[in-house]
Amino acid sequence: MDDEGLYAMPECSHEVLTLMPPAGPRLRCRHCHLTISAQELGSGCCPECLEALKVQRRDFEEVPDADAGRTRYRCDACGLILDA
Repeated sequence: MDDEGLYAMPECSHEVLTLMPPAGPRLRCRHCHLTISAQELGSGCCPECLEALKVQRRDFEEVPDADAGRTRYRCDACGLILDA
């Protein structure tokens, strides 16, 4: 079997790139540890605790942004994420 075919990626020159917006603040539930963006939180209670335990928990801690200061682009042709 040819090893070159195992990890071959489609050829793409990444000519058309879209600038990705920063991820923004992320919050982690102190009980189930679900990490979610502040925008996704919506109702204010942890959706995982609500679904699994039927408990409305609003106890979150902010998670530091590991991508702070990075500029990220997505190739429109193949979807690859590029850090600059």
